[in-house]
Amino acid sequence: MLANTIKKYIDRTLATFSVLVMVLLLVCVVWQVFSRYVLNAPSTFTDEVARFSMIWVGLLGAAYCVGAQKHLSIDLFTAALSGRSRALCTIYTNCIVFAFAASAMVFGGARLVHKIYVTGQVSPAMQLPMEYVYAVLPLSGLFIVVYSLNYAVSGLGDFMKNRKEAC
Repeated sequence: MLANTIKKYIDRTLATFSVLVMVLLLVCVVWQVFSRYVLNAPSTFTDEVARFSMIWVGLLGAAYCVGAQKHLSIDLFTAALSGRSRALCTIYTNCIVFAFAASAMVFGGARLVHKIYVTGQVSPAMQLPMEYVYAVLPLSGLFIVVYSLNYAVSGLGDFMKNRKEAC
């Protein structure tokens, strides 16, 4: 299993950053509502910041959930199992999550970021390069890859331990 201090550091970093981005999202939405209905002059950049913050919170939150093994697909199938069956299911589930995150999120996300970078696409209101917005896809995918690989290896260790006990 990933060294506990490293995992705790990654967990804490993801959680802290997600909370900060969520606070930014909340402030932007409150300001948007206030400026629209009280000042009668809606802010254009806060709408964009809120949208981009929602993307970042969603994807980094998904990575955090995989790290905490609270992802629905992982918890749903393994909760009723025990012993070798649970270890096999953990290995299988985390290998599937690993394959998806590595191929779609890391590889596909990196290609998307590169494509956006080459085209020079910017956001309409803030003129922010869009590769910064899309960079969360391979970043969160990388966290998911690390977590799922960690739990698959841990499940393999549990399987081998249960195999020796069964003999």
